Amino acid sequence: MTDLTAEHVVDGRAPQTPALAPNGKLLCYVLAPTSRTGDHLDTELRLVDTDGAAASRRATTDTATESRPRWSADSGTVFFRSDRADRGTSQVHRLTLASGAVTAVTHWRAGIIDHLPLADPDLVALLAQDEPTEQDMRRARDRDDAVVVGEREPRARLRLLDLHTGQVTTPAVFGDRHVVELRQRPDGGPLAVLTQAGSDHDYGPRTGRLHLFDPTTGATVDLGAVGADARSLAWWPGEDGWHLGYLALTPPSLQAGTAVFDLAVDSRVLRNRTSGLPMCPTELHQTDTAPLVVFADGLNTTLARLEPTGPTTLSQHPGRLDDLTTTPAGEQIGALTGTRYEPANVHVGPPTGPLRKITDTRPELNGTALGTQRPLAYRAADGLDLDGLLVLPVGRTASDGPFPLVTIVHGGPYDRYADRLQLFWFPSAQWLATAGYAVFLPNPRGGQGHGHRFALSVAGRVGQEEWTDILTGIDLLVTEGVADPDRLGIAGGSHGGFMSAWAVGQTDRFRAALVLAGVVDWGMLAATGEHGQFEAALGGSTGWSGIGPHPHDAVSPISFAGRIRTPVLILHGAEDTNVPLGQSVYLHRALRHFGVEHEFVIYPREGHSIRERHHQLDVLHRTRTWFGRWLRP
Repeated sequence: MTDLTAEHVVDGRAPQTPALAPNGKLLCYVLAPTSRTGDHLDTELRLVDTDGAAASRRATTDTATESRPRWSADSGTVFFRSDRADRGTSQVHRLTLASGAVTAVTHWRAGIIDHLPLADPDLVALLAQDEPTEQDMRRARDRDDAVVVGEREPRARLRLLDLHTGQVTTPAVFGDRHVVELRQRPDGGPLAVLTQAGSDHDYGPRTGRLHLFDPTTGATVDLGAVGADARSLAWWPGEDGWHLGYLALTPPSLQAGTAVFDLAVDSRVLRNRTSGLPMCPTELHQTDTAPLVVFADGLNTTLARLEPTGPTTLSQHPGRLDDLTTTPAGEQIGALTGTRYEPANVHVGPPTGPLRKITDTRPELNGTALGTQRPLAYRAADGLDLDGLLVLPVGRTASDGPFPLVTIVHGGPYDRYADRLQLFWFPSAQWLATAGYAVFLPNPRGGQGHGHRFALSVAGRVGQEEWTDILTGIDLLVTEGVADPDRLGIAGGSHGGFMSAWAVGQTDRFRAALVLAGVVDWGMLAATGEHGQFEAALGGSTGWSGIGPHPHDAVSPISFAGRIRTPVLILHGAEDTNVPLGQSVYLHRALRHFGVEHEFVIYPREGHSIRERHHQLDVLHRTRTWFGRWLRP
């Protein structure tokens, strides 16, 4: 067995966006590094035979960011995005399998956001912003680039590429709306088009509408408004005509989890097809018949077919099943999945299972010593069923305890821990287990995998029952002799960072805390974060809701900063627009004011996720050093 190093973590590569050829014989995917060393993330487009007869092979050779492989209907061509000619500006390229030739098929100055090969072999639908005008380029050269909010905001528009002539046309449809997603009807009919009023992440997702567009005649039909944050379009035929489905947040709250919505196109009858289910849909995937639905189901994943009577389970999978792809008839699927001790790889097989692994992207981890991981099931103080994971120190069993315990809270809060390998660049269980810690990964209420009511329960109540859910799990591990009550730590990023900051303002039980890009003031986040109104749904109010105190003040960690005695490590990306840096500055100034031991680290050029290799290494090493200083494993 070999010891796990930080380099093992940040120098890995991961498969992304697998795409099965329509004939089911080949699969194309993107291989992406975990970290970035330069200005661009260099990725690879790879091909692998689905019969597993040969190892995957690189399909292209240039240094570039390559993404979004899409197959032609005859399985002879892969269309994909690449910035090989102009780094940072992606164009659509065509890989012809018979010759191996790769050619650029677009030269759009603004770059291509997405593409969809259509049933007509000479047509590809594109999503792209308007090309800059001569005046735009002159203003950029002269630095006459003042931004007037609401004017000339970027919009992705539907465009059509004629592969025979190379011409790109822009149909005059959908006004000034921002196009988000396209899906053609399986019989080659019209496109379903999802649009928003704008590309702003706060406003846009709440303004979605569905349309039909006929690429032959240019005719359009407005199908009406859709739920917030709609995505994952899928067509299917029914006895009453064509149906069009999508995932969206369950109304009326913006924090209520996702549901599958089914629109009968002719009658315009809309139904929630997953209401009342104790699991949460994460993907809706089109086939020639009934669509497939991926469900987060507790710590694991369920794959179902959406029949007229409701979802019918086809197979169940440990951990996660991500980036589903299928052949048109849906008789073969591909997806990303792994195990407790193996990272995600591309797997293929029938939707009823089992799935076969056809890639091995992290052979360097073979033989690496990892901590034993096991699921936890317990009940909250009010009797609600909860789950989570426990990872023990490497080479130890529960009977060897008690151990120093670090609780790592997931983000979201509409996210979850699944029973998969817990090894990432951010503070993760296996990284700490190699240093002698037991790690608790709780799934408190508000998260994904237990249905609508479970997710909705934290709206306006963050830090309340979800906090006691976490404490109950910690107390259970103390009672079982796994956790040393005198050596407890807590950590988390984003919403998990909020919970870490909240915890140390509620109790002195923790000897050390880590807050990575955490929320400390919900009112400020609603005003400045890129998902403001979603955050307002969590915090319960905004700063413009009249004279305070406001409901969000009672659930903001900054309100309790005067109680904090626990040493806190604060980490944040300088260019984070999701949870802006000001949140951590606020916490740092409060801790400095009250004389609390803490360390504040800002990572230049980084957003909500840390991407640069040296910064990821710093996060890993600094995390273990911090907890080692206070918990002494």
